[in-house]
Amino acid sequence: MTRITRRAALALPMAVPFAAQAQDWRPGQQARIVVPAAPGGTTDIMARLLAQHFQARWTTPVVVENRAGAGGTIGTVEVVRSAPDGRHMLMGNIGPQAIGYSLFRNLQYRPDSLTAVANVIRGPNVLVLHPSVPARSVPEFIAWLKREGNRASYGTSGMGQSPHLSGVWFNQLAGTQAEAVHFRGAGPLLIDLLAGNVQFAFDNLTSSMDHIRGGRLRALGVTTADRSPELPDVPAIRETAPELAAYDVATWFGLFMPANVPAEIVRSVNAEVQALLAAPDTRARFAQMGGVPVPGTPDDFARFVAAEITKWGQVIRREGLQMDAT
Repeated sequence: MTRITRRAALALPMAVPFAAQAQDWRPGQQARIVVPAAPGGTTDIMARLLAQHFQARWTTPVVVENRAGAGGTIGTVEVVRSAPDGRHMLMGNIGPQAIGYSLFRNLQYRPDSLTAVANVIRGPNVLVLHPSVPARSVPEFIAWLKREGNRASYGTSGMGQSPHLSGVWFNQLAGTQAEAVHFRGAGPLLIDLLAGNVQFAFDNLTSSMDHIRGGRLRALGVTTADRSPELPDVPAIRETAPELAAYDVATWFGLFMPANVPAEIVRSVNAEVQALLAAPDTRARFAQMGGVPVPGTPDDFARFVAAEITKWGQVIRREGLQMDAT
């Protein structure tokens, strides 16, 4: 239990006016959150959770608009070109907001085209198999891939998203091959994976968790350096084979706005996100999905995004990956 000291308690009244001021802004009319992916994936789930929260707090409609395609860049461009008035938000993620800057040759936006507002959730990807694949461990899976040659296929939630690069890096390290089949989000990907039209995926744990628990997909490993508390019996992929020791991928989802949004709007919306993340119900829901909340200021999020851009730029250049955003 957290105890508040007398000194901290005396400081609280000074903090209250700032918090109240940060939350004074309201959009005044309908706002929207653009999701650069199809319905059903983690990006979409997080956007709808935020929209419901904002709408209740602002007493103003907040709609979610799915603009899928081109690795999340189509939806991002739509927000970049929107008015910087606080009513146009992007539920961004590691793909178009970090990986994409180095992966795509012809992006129509740069990091300074967006304002980082708040990180929301972080979690691992998970290697999931259709039950028809005869592998129950990562070493068995590698052996199966090598027998299949280039006949195996894996689904991704879009070119340039972390599930795509999770597969690319895995194949590079394991010396395996598989065809990447790109979908417009995790929702369509999971439909085809559950139907057996693709054999495996490195999906966000948040969107695959229910299917893993229901036995519809088999989880072999998580992409982060450590195991997930929600799947303690599923190893980290890097544990499973010496050639995979360097393997470590985490995915994240956060809120952005166009460049040049007034600072008071950014602070206000960030404060609303922090209120949502601090709620016990939110933490419980995130844990059930296999993720953890990521509280912090807009500056914290901006620094984090900059570090992610640098990290993935190095990985992509080392692998020699580049493609057009079409």
